[in-house]
Amino acid sequence: MADKLSIITQNLQEVLNEQIIKQVIEVEQRPLKIYWGTAPTGRPHCGYFVPMTKIAHFLQAGCHVKILLADLHAFLDNMKAPLDLVAYRVKYYERIVKSILTSIGVPIDKLTFVVGSTYQLSEKYTMDIFRMSSLVTQNDAKRAGADVVKQVESPLLSGLIYPLMQALDEQHLDVDAQFGGVDQRKIFVLAEEYLPPLGYKKRAHLMNPMVPGLTQGGKMSSSDPNSKLDLLDDAKTIKKKIASAFCAPGVVDGNGLIAFVEYVLLPISKLSVTNVGDEKVMIEKEAKFFIDRSEKWGGPIEYSTIEQLKEDFASDKLSPQDLKQGVTDALNKLLDPIREEFNNDPSFKELEAKAYPAPVVAKQAKKKEKVLGSKYFEAMEAKKKRVAEKAAADGPVDDVAAKIDQTKITE
Repeated sequence: MADKLSIITQNLQEVLNEQIIKQVIEVEQRPLKIYWGTAPTGRPHCGYFVPMTKIAHFLQAGCHVKILLADLHAFLDNMKAPLDLVAYRVKYYERIVKSILTSIGVPIDKLTFVVGSTYQLSEKYTMDIFRMSSLVTQNDAKRAGADVVKQVESPLLSGLIYPLMQALDEQHLDVDAQFGGVDQRKIFVLAEEYLPPLGYKKRAHLMNPMVPGLTQGGKMSSSDPNSKLDLLDDAKTIKKKIASAFCAPGVVDGNGLIAFVEYVLLPISKLSVTNVGDEKVMIEKEAKFFIDRSEKWGGPIEYSTIEQLKEDFASDKLSPQDLKQGVTDALNKLLDPIREEFNNDPSFKELEAKAYPAPVVAKQAKKKEKVLGSKYFEAMEAKKKRVAEKAAADGPVDDVAAKIDQTKITE
């Protein structure tokens, strides 16, 4: 039991109701049922390696894992996309998540993918939303979604429904625990508080830390192109983005590259799959993060623990340039099979194009040419005639100049 629990909880920032996990594993002696949800909005980025690594750990511990493709949540989050576009993004997210897991050697045959709208439009689910909305105050719902739902000056009612649905998903997906980022904590607390009054059991909640983005401060986000590394970026683009990432010498806190090594690269390097009969089983091997450092600066170096890497970086034994080189090489190695699958599969490309169509640039309306009628030309001819007659009456230019001299005022 202790081994499974340590695998499930490793590298997490916080666990709520850990006793529920222990009850399932130790007393009931059955696989823990967990779900992780993602709303298919912006393009998935390399920050998705963090939850994918934990999903690998859950599978390693024998958990039953469901991945919720929350299409209605994506629509409700300030309507970032119409439902017809979200439908394509659901398919794209499933394809890219499977591709990520395959790239890090995780068997996906034990994963279950669920599209939210397949059960969230049912009569029972709808009634549960009404029941919960009769208990939760507006302030509680707004506070619960504050770190997840896009905040605007004049919020929509949909942003208040979002956290209620996420809480109810735990019951309707029939799980023991929900997994997500620490930014989901307020929604998890809402679920713990309001599911029991509806007659539903309290669940455990597992939270991974939010990996800092490439810029100073903030997390890696789809809405901030400067903070993220796209899963389909080519090798040169990855190198360029990492080269320009914030990485102050000796500063460990808030360093997105060190966090990426800690929560993605080192854990993934430990994953291995072996065949036990007809079944693929995940096992752990020694962690390794290799940096092909120039001989001029000490030669290649390898780290097996994040503590040693942080210590070397804080003491300037490891430079930002060398850290960036190591992250670039390791990340491109992870992305190579994803890019290869995408580039060699026309259906994958077509799905991506439909999920994220190029923005349509509105053309400026051509100024309508003025059509001149016959009255306009008649007026112009009359004006020319009047000017000519006036010029004739005034006389030649020299006569006009003489008249001006004659009218000079003398003292």
